[in-house]
Amino acid sequence: MTSDEMRQPWKVPEPTLRRLPWYLAFVKLLKGKGEAFVSSTQIAKEINVDPSQVAKDLSFVNVAGKTRVGYEIQALVDVLEDFLGFTAQHKAFLFGVGSLGASLLHDTGLRQYGLRIVAGFDVRTDLVGSVINGIPVFHMDDFPAKQKEFGATIGVITVPVEKAQEVTELIISEGIQALWNFTPFRIRVPEHIVVQNTSIYAHLAVMFNRLNAMNHSQI
Repeated sequence: MTSDEMRQPWKVPEPTLRRLPWYLAFVKLLKGKGEAFVSSTQIAKEINVDPSQVAKDLSFVNVAGKTRVGYEIQALVDVLEDFLGFTAQHKAFLFGVGSLGASLLHDTGLRQYGLRIVAGFDVRTDLVGSVINGIPVFHMDDFPAKQKEFGATIGVITVPVEKAQEVTELIISEGIQALWNFTPFRIRVPEHIVVQNTSIYAHLAVMFNRLNAMNHSQI
């Protein structure tokens, strides 16, 4: 494998892609404190991984450390943000403006990381026609026309679980290329569609299980 192939985001192992934002957050904190360099050992200690793993993860990124000094923080921040896609603005539509959906529309931090939700869609008459945090909410029936207007590439799914597959099929039929699925339903899509499942309930289950295990071990 060539160095160029290693640096292509779609060839990077998913565990590495999940760790890189943690590295970025840490080095940005150091940057805010006026630090100029950071070592793999410092990052590893903060993130609680092995230093060799940090070095391996960063080998996928076009950045080189200096012997006995480490990585230049500003360069590392710039490269990581670009590599992770945070420097570009990706247009997205959100489907299902309930409690979770509305919260995401209010989350201004998403835009800082490259996700720009340009419209929300729902079927509730009390929501259609409203504007949340500057983002208009349209009826689901308007989606095909709005997709032609905005040309979004990402769909954020926060609809009720029983509607997840139906909405998914509608979304991809209009050219959406990637889906961020917040429902606990494993949506079925063609191979060329990118899907990221983020089930809050699944994370709760893991937390509860570990908490119960810890409590039982103390009995």
